Amino acid sequence: MTGEAIIHVEDVTAAYDNQVILSQINFDVYAGEVFVILGGSGSGKSTLLKHMIGLYKPAKGRILIDGADVVAAERQGRMEILRKFGVMYQSGALFGSMTLLDNVSLPMEEFTDLPPEAIRLIASMKLKQVGLVGFDGHLPSELSGGMQKRAAIARAMALDPRILFLDEPSAGLDPITSAELDELILSLARSLKVTFVIVSHELASIFSIADRVIMLDKKAKGIVATGKPNDLRDHSDNPWVRQFFSRRSSPDN
Repeated sequence: MTGEAIIHVEDVTAAYDNQVILSQINFDVYAGEVFVILGGSGSGKSTLLKHMIGLYKPAKGRILIDGADVVAAERQGRMEILRKFGVMYQSGALFGSMTLLDNVSLPMEEFTDLPPEAIRLIASMKLKQVGLVGFDGHLPSELSGGMQKRAAIARAMALDPRILFLDEPSAGLDPITSAELDELILSLARSLKVTFVIVSHELASIFSIADRVIMLDKKAKGIVATGKPNDLRDHSDNPWVRQFFSRRSSPDN
């Protein structure tokens, strides 16, 4: 894919207590694409995501968002970078004692000078964008798992970011609800021109939404495949990659 690289990961090594999880990985994410990070358990998917959003500092290398280093930026510059993306965590991470409207309003209350009336109006509009009209006053516990994920996406969108990071959005959802969430992601990507970076291992979702994927491998401590899901399934020169995408119990010959 060509165009503007909105995220640039350069020679990044991720390690915990001197144990290397990922070693010298390189890739770009382009503006407007739905980019999926996948791999088996322990391959470093969530670790990579946490490095990309600045929660962890790479042992080596750097991560640039819109040309700015997420870790090296000073306080004001770092705040400007953080404003460019929103995050939906796997559990949703909604505040259980707050209504959906209050949950979505919170980032605007913390990071803008907008008056309360404007904040609540914008928060209500964000909930409408994710299909939760009429649920402003509901608590997270009153919603299904799929609706909680939608509300979490609405909160991630509160500051109109250029990038949305989603951690396992389909985890724990039934196939129909998962497919509906896939449709929402595609709709938001098209209508808002938002770049999505999604951690997932749900093949049905990956084939449905991904423009491009990278596949991490625990043994390799890095990327073993990059490309479109269908191409990797049908044409990868790595038998294990083809096996993964085809859901076979053993590699082909």
